[in-house]
Amino acid sequence: MPSVETEFDQLQEALESGGAEAALDRLADYLRDNKKYHELFEALKMKVRFKLGLPLTYSDAGDELDESTRTKLEDGLIVACRDVGTALMREGAVREGWMYLRPVGDRVAAAAELAKVEANEENLEELVEIALHEGVDPKRGYALVLKNHGTCNAITTYESVVARQSKEAQQAAAGLLLEHVHEELVATVRADIAQQQGAEPAETTLKELVADRDWLFGEHSYHLDTTHLASTVRFSRLLEDEAQLRLALDLTQYGRRLSSQFQYKGDQPFEDIYPSHAFYLGALLGEDVEAAIDYFRERAETLDPNEHGGSPVEAYVQLLDRLGRCDEAIAALLSFVQKQPDAASQAIPLMLELSQKSGNFDKLTAYCRDRGDVLGFATASLCAAVPPV
Repeated sequence: MPSVETEFDQLQEALESGGAEAALDRLADYLRDNKKYHELFEALKMKVRFKLGLPLTYSDAGDELDESTRTKLEDGLIVACRDVGTALMREGAVREGWMYLRPVGDRVAAAAELAKVEANEENLEELVEIALHEGVDPKRGYALVLKNHGTCNAITTYESVVARQSKEAQQAAAGLLLEHVHEELVATVRADIAQQQGAEPAETTLKELVADRDWLFGEHSYHLDTTHLASTVRFSRLLEDEAQLRLALDLTQYGRRLSSQFQYKGDQPFEDIYPSHAFYLGALLGEDVEAAIDYFRERAETLDPNEHGGSPVEAYVQLLDRLGRCDEAIAALLSFVQKQPDAASQAIPLMLELSQKSGNFDKLTAYCRDRGDVLGFATASLCAAVPPV
């Protein structure tokens, strides 16, 4: 590799023989070869500006640009950001790399680069920050939290970070947590049975393991932190994967056998956490569907909205929706907003979504007409007339 002094000479030679463009190319090559990536970005910026006929460096006076030139400048700078950010990621400089890749807006490409970085003690927190908190790869970020910081920290992170992210991110995290907790609980229960009975049990599910073993559930007995169990079951309502739903339902079979002191109260309509979730999850799996619908309908119709808000109705409507009963879900929402007119603004977007699924906007347009909601009526009518792209 040439010395710095030699590089000065070569830059000067490139400038004299090939002009500014050749010198800029030589500068970029030198900085890239020597992994001086922050300086490389400055060189690439100068290349973009030179090609557009702009001053090499930006000044306080600003640039007076027409729209076409401004677009070309922005596009060129995005390319430079991608170039430098990718190079930094490949060097393991996760946080610095993301600083450049964030403006690019290509999270798929950023996640692909992030996946190539192996986690270690030095970069773990940076990986969690970018993958999870920045939302580049929430599933991997949450998996790192679960593996390296434990279940308690993972649950706290879910509630403080993941719960504000997309449905897909929440499902990915909830699925990881569920599989981890279920595996841990099954192993602990099996170990207890083996110790007490002198042989490994043949059963593999929690439902089977606890069915005829009441002695597992003494007044002070449990096999896993019961707050972790309750939180995991609660998060599992978001899941759609059948195998994961079955694991969640299996957890309820264990949880409902615990001593009453470990039967924590949830928010309505899931106050009785394990029986109510057993109904909900079971219905999604095609088990006792009508009983589950009756259970949540009764709570939606009888619980006071002034005390419990819209959660009971929301749970009932979501269950009907997930069971493919969109018309019934719309009817339930309409019944609720007639009792609570102030909730209409929050309910109409959901009614619109359900109407789109069912292909029938009649109830929504009639409701909007009755309440004098011109915007809602127009939106529903247009959605009915214009097929979704």
